[in-house]
Amino acid sequence: MHDTKERLSLLWIFALLNYLYADVVALFAIAGTGNSFELLPQWALMGSAVLMEIPIAMILACRLLPFRANRLANIIAGGVITLVNGFLTFVPPLAGWGRPPAFPEYLFFATIETVATSVIIWQAWTWSGVEADVSTERSVRQPEAGIISS
Repeated sequence: MHDTKERLSLLWIFALLNYLYADVVALFAIAGTGNSFELLPQWALMGSAVLMEIPIAMILACRLLPFRANRLANIIAGGVITLVNGFLTFVPPLAGWGRPPAFPEYLFFATIETVATSVIIWQAWTWSGVEADVSTERSVRQPEAGIISS
């Protein structure tokens, strides 16, 4: 897999699946305690929906956007998601805000998610226009298959 667009799209899928499964595991843990839990306010649910839409949209954006917009979108989206995820997961427990630290399995997923989005930022940051040109040429001209498009 040499195409950066493909690699970034795959990393967003990986991150998204970790976000989703971490939330499912957290819900199972809450439901398994038998305690009732308060429903989140509408603004919190909407904020969660917007945050989850970013990696979902980036899966397509990585494949469809031209080089400059793609690179910038990955750096910005990766930065936003990394900062929000890192802040919400690690700062409140360390600062003593609210409840005790999150479930260990949630911290495990959050660490993986933070690493994945950090890799996305790094891949986009180091992505060169030369590589993007070569990748585009490869998709148009495929001499090994005897196909040459004009």
